[in-house]
Amino acid sequence: MNYIDCVGLIVVENRELLLAFSKNKGAWYLPGGKVDNGETPLLALQREIKEELNMELEAESLQWYYHITAPAFGEKELLMRQDCFRHQLKQIPQPSAEIGAVRYFSLESYRKEQHQVHGVLLAFEKLQQDGLVD
Repeated sequence: MNYIDCVGLIVVENRELLLAFSKNKGAWYLPGGKVDNGETPLLALQREIKEELNMELEAESLQWYYHITAPAFGEKELLMRQDCFRHQLKQIPQPSAEIGAVRYFSLESYRKEQHQVHGVLLAFEKLQQDGLVD
């Protein structure tokens, strides 16, 4: 099985999870993306958030939260290995070219979306276990 290493940003506000709509995949994801060769997960997340949401995140504002392995959405025989970091948002995300929108979701509202990403469902599961979302 092939793997892709990636990172995701976990932002919870009013017990809902911030997700970004990928125009390329047509689905809502955790903001973030692939870790480039030679990058640490933390640096990759800072770069990806700057590219996707036009925000500069200080390393001290990012707290490692958990790691998941899940099937990569829309891919065959590819797993994503994702390090997720929590952040308290102080800026307003400004979606870039590849991101169509950003929005907060409850698990109930996310389940109504046409496409559901397995990694996002796992994020909701972990956040529910920790009492952070409903």
